[in-house]
Amino acid sequence: MPEGPSLVILKEEVKSFEGKKVLVVEGNSKQPIEKIQGKKLVEILTWGKHLILRFPKFSVRIHFMLFGKAAVNEKLLREPRLSLQFSKGEFNFYTCSVQFIEEPLDEVYDWSGDVLSDSWDEKAARKKLKQIPETLVADALLDQNIFAGVGNIIKNEVLYRIKVHPENKVSDLPPRKLTALIKEARKYSFDFLKWKKEFTLKKHWLAHTKKTCARDDNPIIKKHIGKTNRRTFYCEVCQVRY
Repeated sequence: MPEGPSLVILKEEVKSFEGKKVLVVEGNSKQPIEKIQGKKLVEILTWGKHLILRFPKFSVRIHFMLFGKAAVNEKLLREPRLSLQFSKGEFNFYTCSVQFIEEPLDEVYDWSGDVLSDSWDEKAARKKLKQIPETLVADALLDQNIFAGVGNIIKNEVLYRIKVHPENKVSDLPPRKLTALIKEARKYSFDFLKWKKEFTLKKHWLAHTKKTCARDDNPIIKKHIGKTNRRTFYCEVCQVRY
């Protein structure tokens, strides 16, 4: 599943389609995609793991789920879920969710919850976390209502960097560690974005998919944790249980 930074990169890659008319619409989506035909693509936005295509009277939300892909100016060897063709280029989506949004986007999205947004609000994130005291921090970081754009890699790296065990509950964390979790979720997301653009992301992983802790040479544990049941990599020694 692409994390928020990957969608920001995709948005930047297809920015040239903004302001252009969709000439041909194809795909196997069950949504009424034919209504896109002939419409001008006003703007391309991201919110967390959502790519949003804004047209004059509606928007289309793309969620790539676990295995979705996008192809720019090329087609993959299977039928697209949605294909948008312009006078110069095309944008194709595969194995993803396509949904129409009729309401104004500001009524649908809390932009302050997107870790990569200029509207990101640390205080709002802290307030939301305080409302789920019994939630494991491994699950809390993946809660898109709090940390939109954070995925499993970011979760693992954030917890390793702030030395917090993933099986702590939110209420277990001292105030300074809760602050560190919130700040690092945003900071690491921007680092992820930078490294992804440089094609060096994996070189910077300290915990995710690793076998040995870089700090103390102890084994890195791999375990499926929490309600999200996602792969979690952590050090039992230096990541503290409170």
